[in-house]
Amino acid sequence: MRPFKKLLCALMVLTSYANAQDDASKENPEGTKTPELVLVFSKTEGYRHASIEKGAETLRQLGRENGFIVLQTETAEDINSQNLKNYKLVIFLSTTQDVLNSEQEKDFESFIKGGGSFMGIHAATDTEYDWVWFGKLVGGYFDSHPNDPNVRDAKMDVLIKDHPSTAHLGDTWSRSDEWYNYKNLNPDVKVLLNLDEKSYEGGTNGENHPIAWYHEYDGGRSFYTGGGHTKASFDEPDFKQHLLGGILWCLQRETE
Repeated sequence: MRPFKKLLCALMVLTSYANAQDDASKENPEGTKTPELVLVFSKTEGYRHASIEKGAETLRQLGRENGFIVLQTETAEDINSQNLKNYKLVIFLSTTQDVLNSEQEKDFESFIKGGGSFMGIHAATDTEYDWVWFGKLVGGYFDSHPNDPNVRDAKMDVLIKDHPSTAHLGDTWSRSDEWYNYKNLNPDVKVLLNLDEKSYEGGTNGENHPIAWYHEYDGGRSFYTGGGHTKASFDEPDFKQHLLGGILWCLQRETE
């Protein structure tokens, strides 16, 4: 990214943050609870998904409707200890490849160790393959996906039904998306959805094929969902509710 574009992105985040704080003050004139701030990080150094902007728009909409404020950045310099103090949750929205330097990685680790939350959507698992800590946080890495076509119908088994991200679903959930095969799966995650490889062609994980999961890790919370390759995903009511449930769990709203 060119220096001017980096500066412009940083200024946009700062302006959005100032506006968000102003809006929060207006919405809470009597000192009621200030809405949590959520940062969507969508920098890509590899494949760039066309659904990123649609996804960010949907996340902002979910925030407006549910009392949290979503800001977006593609500038890695915004992942620093001072800026992260403003946020309760950072969402990696289809990030790809090596998006943070070593100092930014240390600051993000400190954010999680201090009780911050992480959420990964789709290609978040196609990110930072050499950062072992991140691999455990996100829960696994992208290995491959079906080809010709890579977007296809498939069925998922709902394994945990009392989580905010799955409580609205039945025993199974069928939808169309680009399905990932994973490697280096963290055995400590709690699997919410398991992809039924008998329902489509191209799966390589076998009977144990998690596609959405959550866990507590190194002082913070982490939630991941493999959906979100297509723009249409972010218009699906069930998928939007799935995302919202993940966000609310990360924000610890389920304890309120």
